[in-house]
Amino acid sequence: MENIAKLKEEFPLIERLIEKEEVCWLNPKLEKFQATVNDLPLRASHIEDAEKRLQRFASYIKTVFPETKEAGGIIESALVPIPEMQASLEEQDGEKISGKIWLKCDSHLPISGSIKARGGIYEVLKHAEQLAMSHGMLTERDDYAVMANENFRDFFSNYKIAVGSTGNLGLSIGIMSAQLGFKVSVHMSADAKQWKKDLLTNKGVAVIEYTDDYSKAVEEGRKEAAADPSCHFVDDENSQDLFLGYAVAASRLQKQLKKEGIVVDEQHPLFVYLPCGVGGAPGGVAFGLKLMFKDNVHCFFAEPTPAPCMLLGMMTGLHENIAVGDIGLDNVTVADGLAVGRPSGFVGKVMESLLSGAYTVEDDRLFKMLTDLADKEDIYLEPSALAGMIGPHFIAKSNYLQSSQLEHATHIVWATGGSMVPQSEMESYYLKGTLLKA
Repeated sequence: MENIAKLKEEFPLIERLIEKEEVCWLNPKLEKFQATVNDLPLRASHIEDAEKRLQRFASYIKTVFPETKEAGGIIESALVPIPEMQASLEEQDGEKISGKIWLKCDSHLPISGSIKARGGIYEVLKHAEQLAMSHGMLTERDDYAVMANENFRDFFSNYKIAVGSTGNLGLSIGIMSAQLGFKVSVHMSADAKQWKKDLLTNKGVAVIEYTDDYSKAVEEGRKEAAADPSCHFVDDENSQDLFLGYAVAASRLQKQLKKEGIVVDEQHPLFVYLPCGVGGAPGGVAFGLKLMFKDNVHCFFAEPTPAPCMLLGMMTGLHENIAVGDIGLDNVTVADGLAVGRPSGFVGKVMESLLSGAYTVEDDRLFKMLTDLADKEDIYLEPSALAGMIGPHFIAKSNYLQSSQLEHATHIVWATGGSMVPQSEMESYYLKGTLLKA
């Protein structure tokens, strides 16, 4: 308690976090990109390597997941304008949003319907490639569609994959691993939705449930892998492979922006708002974007008021050595994918000089924005995926950039999940938002 009292003195914002207020924190350690690039643990070449690996797997992906055929086996999402939603946000807050808001629809990524389809599927594919190559079954020159054959499934059935998850990462790991033939265990926290557990079980995935939170699920998954040499643990807190899989999004976004005629430079800044749980997915995407657009992109993490773990860890500089429970927060939120009490130290330290800031959003606002987006744009997301939507207002009120620059800004709200939510569940979300708006 004495240490927390000292932290409150040094960081007065903690008091507002404790009260579960919506707050915006601007990162005082943000530096010019060129001044930090040599200190970063990963390079553009690492992301290029990940992109090439995904290209090699494209023929396999389109073979076993027919929904990806049109995209040539590339797992990618649309970038769409949301002018009606932007007008609604302006009306609600009584303030004009400078620039234009777009939605990056990772909510509708094929195979597992969330941002986790990027990093999660990438790590499983890389592990499968390494195993197959080490046993002389595959070379980079081969057509990877061969991995759909039964002899590969028989081979992978000798190996296991484990992961701890609040839901969406478990879906991506479970679906991809089971398709390849691996034996899969997904350790799921109490926050995980029942429909996600049921979906995995129906895919032949072993779902292990805990009454505790995300950290416990990860801890138990890690133990399972440590006790079995044939088991690969997908470590959402520390995995560079996950991180790089997410980072691939940056080069693809650049192509989409170019196609839309959107310029990104000092006078045309790009703002990106990323829902954040433990930090792997938003951290990877933000890292890739900084490598791509340098000082012209401004990345912000969005967290629920009961679970601002990354904001707390980065603001205090304690990273994984502080949890929201240490300041009395309960980590209970409808945003199940963001219900994380302790942040990734790996991500926090990588992003220390790159992240522009972070903010928090209340559960009730998530529901109301969910209903608004459905009404205005006919786009349905899960609650956690709406966390980025109030980012433009926080920026306008923060004096982060001059108003003349904001006039030409592009705002991208990263929609992280929703397309796989059962209709009955989505209807209940929609109704909750409708009632809250009444």
